[in-house]
Amino acid sequence: MSYRDEAYHLYQGAQFTAHSGIDFEKYALEELKKLWRATLNKGMHGICFSMYEDGQEPGDIISEEQVERRIKILKPYAQWVRSFSCIEGNEHIPRIAKKHGMKTLVGAWLGDNLDDNEKEIEALIQLAKEGVVDIAAVGNEVLYRNDLSLEQLLEYIKRVKKALPTIPVGYVDAYYEFSRHPELVEISDVILSNCYPYWEGCHIDGSLAHMQQMYGQALHAANGKRVIITETGWPSQGGSLRGAESSEENAMKYFINTQVWSKKQDIDIFYFSSFDESWKTGDEGDVGAYWGLWDKHEQLKF
Repeated sequence: MSYRDEAYHLYQGAQFTAHSGIDFEKYALEELKKLWRATLNKGMHGICFSMYEDGQEPGDIISEEQVERRIKILKPYAQWVRSFSCIEGNEHIPRIAKKHGMKTLVGAWLGDNLDDNEKEIEALIQLAKEGVVDIAAVGNEVLYRNDLSLEQLLEYIKRVKKALPTIPVGYVDAYYEFSRHPELVEISDVILSNCYPYWEGCHIDGSLAHMQQMYGQALHAANGKRVIITETGWPSQGGSLRGAESSEENAMKYFINTQVWSKKQDIDIFYFSSFDESWKTGDEGDVGAYWGLWDKHEQLKF
């Protein structure tokens, strides 16, 4: 998940505000909850899979049973599921999602441990050859974290593309990285863009327009290639970042607006995230644990 520092990265080109959002002034809290639930029941394009229960964290080996239980919860609400790794039990996600009729955006997690990167890349290729990968993502915010050089990242992408010539291959990062690195656009079959108004300190009232600007920048950089918003969301509690306040009300508003816009403009969005995960704090602070549509007990929040 993206943590943004103080700087905005606004696109100065054409304004992309095709939908200005719902007028929430007339909605009391209980009515807002009903609208949130109705919006969820209409279904989403995609959802980011949250892997870990309380007491678990990356590095733990997760069982098929746990993955299947969570996939069954998500299946009625999303057509696609996005995974972030291909090892330590994450390989169960695309296999089980496919079994339940969902499409998959499958990610190999790349970092500064080259041995682990090899495991991830080989596992991604294996899953694709099993027929359970619809889109392959080689790395997530690697450049943002400065874990690898651009040249190293491009080599991993080339390797996966060569191994999987019939599957769309891309790389996930913050929307502005594709403007900064046209080599990423050139090598990618699809542009996989993370867009977080919250992490840029945007007030909820301007959040949809700001996210549309982020998408517009990625669309401009893509030079006609398909752009997918691979992450966007809003925390339901945990603090604030300048004008961005984490609250249940704001989390509901942001979800509703993104889904209405996604459907109206036929824009593919993977919402972040499915379940709250207690381990996600650290640099993000307390808000990291509260991005789910479901709480950590796998119950819908509203």
